[in-house]
Amino acid sequence: MLDGWVCAFLLVLYCSVEVIDASAGDADPRYRVCITQCQETGCVAQRCFPNCKFSSDGEFIDRPWYMQQEPLYLQWKKWDCQSDCRYYCMLDREKERESHNLGPVKYHGKWPFRRIYGMQEPASVAFSALNLAMHFHGWVSFFILIYYKLPLKDGKKAYYEYAGLWHMYGLLSLNSWFWSAVFHSRDVDITEKLDYSSAVVLLGYSLILAILRTFSIRDEATRVMVAAPLIAFVTTHVMMEYDSLRSDGHGTTFHVGSLGWC
Repeated sequence: MLDGWVCAFLLVLYCSVEVIDASAGDADPRYRVCITQCQETGCVAQRCFPNCKFSSDGEFIDRPWYMQQEPLYLQWKKWDCQSDCRYYCMLDREKERESHNLGPVKYHGKWPFRRIYGMQEPASVAFSALNLAMHFHGWVSFFILIYYKLPLKDGKKAYYEYAGLWHMYGLLSLNSWFWSAVFHSRDVDITEKLDYSSAVVLLGYSLILAILRTFSIRDEATRVMVAAPLIAFVTTHVMMEYDSLRSDGHGTTFHVGSLGWC
């Protein structure tokens, strides 16, 4: 009986992996043909891309935008050949689907948004920026309350024993939402890694803070005993993410909820 349940679990897991491996859009044969032709010719229909370069023997050369010779601030609104091929093939395919009264589908795990001022997902960038602003406002308000409105211990330290922990939470939140905005603005390997790792660190620290605050752990030695294994787990997970993430969009996305300011 147990063997049957194990086999059923493995079958469901295998099917789930197959389902999430590719989105409906990038699994479309016409989309794949368009990508192949673009990488061979550097063009999609009448649009040709100067960043699609070929060597003297006709081999395709493509380097990420952040590895080009120009300064980063000049390269930010530019795209590499693969990104342009994917984007314009996606637009053409969506026009075909719309002409047949078919709804939009995801491509490489993302909905077919149009770029605005070089931003890949403007709505997600806006929401990440709003979250960043909200956390900054909360952190500043907490700082003012602790150090300017409430009495201080010995004239310097805050009476609230968890002030330092909440300051760290605020800084990690700001870091996480900043890289979230950057990632949704430009989804490349380096921004993906920074976004995912920042979210994992924030999630791990939020768990540590929740345990310390819920059980009112004030002793430093006990705090270290609680935090050490969780820090080791988060560090290991981040290192594994850096090893396993690929530029094709595979990996796990963590949506970190906001903790209330205490």
